[in-house]
Order: sequence, then structure tokens, then C-alpha cells
Amino acid sequence: MSDLDYLPVTVIGGYLGAGKTTLVNYLLRNANGLRLAVLVNEFGELAIDKDLIETEEDGLISISGGCVCCSFGGDLITALQNLSKMQPRPQHILIESSGVAKPSAIFDSVTLLNGFAADGVVVLADAETIQENANDKYMGDTVLAQITQADILLLNKCDLVDAQKTAETATWLAHQNPKAGLVKTKHSVAAPEVVLESFLGRKKTTEPHQLADQMASVNLIPTTSLDATNLARTLAEGEFGLVRAKGFVTDISGDKMLIQIVGRRWAVTTADPKFKDGVVCLGLKDQMKPIDLKSLA
Repeated sequence: MSDLDYLPVTVIGGYLGAGKTTLVNYLLRNANGLRLAVLVNEFGELAIDKDLIETEEDGLISISGGCVCCSFGGDLITALQNLSKMQPRPQHILIESSGVAKPSAIFDSVTLLNGFAADGVVVLADAETIQENANDKYMGDTVLAQITQADILLLNKCDLVDAQKTAETATWLAHQNPKAGLVKTKHSVAAPEVVLESFLGRKKTTEPHQLADQMASVNLIPTTSLDATNLARTLAEGEFGLVRAKGFVTDISGDKMLIQIVGRRWAVTTADPKFKDGVVCLGLKDQMKPIDLKSLA
């Protein structure tokens, strides 16, 4: 399956009030020509900014820039299949899970569908309340499950707590889920590359946005064939400060392979030979190791 044959799907989770809706609106405003589709259980759960809405009819909200939003009302599989038949077809799907849902259930459903690729689970955590909620006797199990199921954790609302509290909460989150990439955010502003693999290495059709100050990117350009599976595993499991990586390499078998990494999760699939070799790596500026990364290629 080539890079253009499937629809990537990202699940966005997090407890009530963590900032999921604000993140979705931010991504829609900064889609830069990418046709995003947003799926929610019920329309009432997601307040799309009114100035983004072009039309609203038959359960579908058309949004500026070619993006859409619709509800799946409990029938997620049918909603995904209907989106895949749209013309023009979306290029990336976001599913916002309920604030009291476990996102892995949605993620697992996507992995079973042909024509779709589960891009990962992004969970927002409120820097002000996440530890308190995790210790609540009623909601604590749900909050902890959301944290442990994340491939990427966005520690949000860092502007509402001091630096010490932010650092302590980040350390606590890393202890709860050491496999997730962790990015600190304010007002749910995260570079689209962090949330969506479709942005990695993509040429923008409008003015490019800026990466968050804490993020950096490195391009790996292999000069010869290599073991694609070993490279993907090394990038995902090594201590390179990576959050995401995506790109193409020529495998030692001679096949062109697509490498995708989110957090510690990685995948290698066959790709069209027309793609040029190169892997875009996105990570935390203060943790990223460009020299070590480039030595892998």
C-alpha cells in the first residue's frame, strides 16, 4: 500500500476540559491546504468556531479550506467508510473521543479497517488538574487509562501553573507513560506536525506556520539502501527525543519502504518507488540529538 492509498486517522483524547475542542479548532485554522475531516460522537460535543463554518446540512459541516466535520452517532465504522467515499476525499481524519472515553477502543477499531491507517492517539492533559483528577476515586481510572493509552501527550494549560508545577506534572506524566512523546502547550497550540503525521515533510500550499519554540526537525537522507525495519525500531526505541518521524527509504531488499513513528509506536510498509529517500524527524529541541540521528543514515 502506497503513501496515498490509505487515510490516516488520529484519535484525540483527554478528560473533560483538557482542551480537545480548542486543539481541533486550531488544527482546522492551520490546515494549510490539508483536507481534514473531524468526527465526533455528537455535534453538541464539539463547538467549531463559527467563522470557520461555510455550510451546515444533512449532518455535515463544511469548513473553510476543504475541511469537514460530521458526527458518527455510535456508528464509527460507517462514518469512516462514508468519509473515504467523499469527493474530494479527506486527507486526514481526526476523531475526538468523549472526555470520559478510553481512546484505545476507537484506535483498535480503526486498525481493523482496510484503507485506513491508525496514526496514533494524542491525549491532552490539563496541567492544573490532571493529577487531582487521576487520584479521584470516581474518575481516576479513566484519566489514568487515557494517559497510558497515548502515543503523544500534550501537557496543556501550562500558562495556568508555575514552572515548578509544570515540571513536576511533566515528570509524573512521563512516569505514568514513558512510551509517549510529551509536549508542553498553552491554549492547545501544538504544531500540526506534532498531532498529524500528514504534516511531516509536506509542502504547504499557504504560508507555513512556525514550529513551537520547543520543537526541532532533522532530515535523514540515506545515501544507500538500509534495513528499514531496523531503522524504524531504532528511531522509535532509541533516546533521540523524537515525537514523530515519517519518510521513505530504500530497503536492503530493494523495495521502497514508508517509515512512520509516533511516540514509541512504529510501522514499516511498502511504498511506491517514485518517492525519494528521506525521513523527517520531529522532536523536542532540548532533547533531540541531530548528530546521533544523522549517523543512522
